[in-house]
Amino acid sequence: MSVRKDTIWEQFLKPVFRFFIDEEKIVQISKSIDWEKECDRIRQPNLIYPEYYSSQNFHGIEGGYLNSGAAVTYDPVTQYAIPPNETWVRQGVIDAIQGSPRRILDLGCGTGSTTLMLKKAFQDAEVIGLDLSPYMLVMADYKAKQLGLDIEWQHGNAECTKFPNASFDIVTASLLFHETPPRVAVSILHEAFRLLVPGGQAIIMDGNQKTLLNTDWLSEIFEEPYIKDYAKGSVDAWMGEAGFVAVHTKDCWLVNQITQGIKPLPIKSTCDENIQSEETDSTIFVPAV
Repeated sequence: MSVRKDTIWEQFLKPVFRFFIDEEKIVQISKSIDWEKECDRIRQPNLIYPEYYSSQNFHGIEGGYLNSGAAVTYDPVTQYAIPPNETWVRQGVIDAIQGSPRRILDLGCGTGSTTLMLKKAFQDAEVIGLDLSPYMLVMADYKAKQLGLDIEWQHGNAECTKFPNASFDIVTASLLFHETPPRVAVSILHEAFRLLVPGGQAIIMDGNQKTLLNTDWLSEIFEEPYIKDYAKGSVDAWMGEAGFVAVHTKDCWLVNQITQGIKPLPIKSTCDENIQSEETDSTIFVPAV
């Protein structure tokens, strides 16, 4: 599969970015990691990569995220590609979390940039990052160890994580949905709903759909095979379809957006008032008001 040469990234931005990126550091990190050994440690051998993921290039990288090159170059490029500042944008996910969650799952975590911030913000919480690429997870694990953060990394598909029902207080996804077909985004949200305890939050950070829809050139910057379909959709509607309530989206520095939704609490009938509930406080997450 060839790399598209007509993207704005390939034609104009890639040569400019080379002046800002520390290529020597990238090479040093790449050489310091035994990629195949580390991938074998993380990789789930029975995992089947979905066709939409394994058959496409992403960000002009042939083979998408299933190689070490994607893992070591993602962060250096992304820090300049998310205006006005990558950390500020990702901080919006942290700021959207209410209460003190005990278990957090970051879907499509990539190199773990948001996952690391989640662990820093909620040090007592168990934080898990899940991604389809073992190479990206190796990079995420490398970064976590550099910072001394205890995070569990799982090689898996966000559509079918294998985690038990109602096992997380918070499920997040950052910059994931624009890289999947809309039907897959909806499927991931259904899985997030299953995984959340009643009262749990789903928080989705991604490109601003209104901005992308009305600014074609933004969709042409990188090689993103699904971004135009993403722009035509509505994360609000997708979350509603998955069963979330109190869904709302707010702009995040114009080019991005953050969408939140809550898994509703069980509805009690009047006859339930005389029946002692078998629920414990570990199965319901009550966000701070």
